Amino acid sequence: MVKFIESELVLLKKEIDEMWTLVYNQLERAGDAVLTSDRELAQQVCVCERRVNAFELKIDSDVEDIIALYNPVAIDLRFVLAMLKINNDLERLGDFAEGIARFALNNLEPMPDCELLERLRLKEVIAQVLSMLEVAKRALQEENQELAISVFAKDNLVDEINAQAPDILTEYIGQHPESVRYCLELLSVFRKLERSGDHITNIAEEIVFFIDAKVLKHSGRTDEGYPADK
Repeated sequence: MVKFIESELVLLKKEIDEMWTLVYNQLERAGDAVLTSDRELAQQVCVCERRVNAFELKIDSDVEDIIALYNPVAIDLRFVLAMLKINNDLERLGDFAEGIARFALNNLEPMPDCELLERLRLKEVIAQVLSMLEVAKRALQEENQELAISVFAKDNLVDEINAQAPDILTEYIGQHPESVRYCLELLSVFRKLERSGDHITNIAEEIVFFIDAKVLKHSGRTDEGYPADK
């Protein structure tokens, strides 16, 4: 039974890794679409969103099967639950990527105002969100708790940039009243990026949850901090 569940957990981790890569590519393409007003690239993101949804359902089903068939306990159960929650967060990131891409699809401006985007630090916040997702993935692959924790600090920069966006856009609207709709939709992009950072932080917390339990197991201590029974 142990060998069977181990193989199933390896497959589950592989599926999460594939889902992760898919969502990362979605966010990266959506960000590029906004920065370049590339409607074709934005359309690709919207079409690919179906794959993200299908992948989430497949992983959810596999988790249910593992719990029903193998009744995992202790570290294995923590891992399965962590993967379930991470899967849900990844699906939400896919939703945000689609929402960001739709800005590029709906934007009537032929080219973005590069000076405005630079003041807003849009390229920087997109890069930071992608970096958070990449670091969290490495943390899971390497089972590195310090890497996972480092994601929390990265989210602070995303929050800082997002907090500055409303004032910058308000000032811009005062100078360009015809751009009200454009600015409001652009603010929505920042909100989605900020929420993406929150969900990646959730993912990092789940990784810490799993790794910390594993460390406790190998140190010979229980969750309560007392030595485990021999």
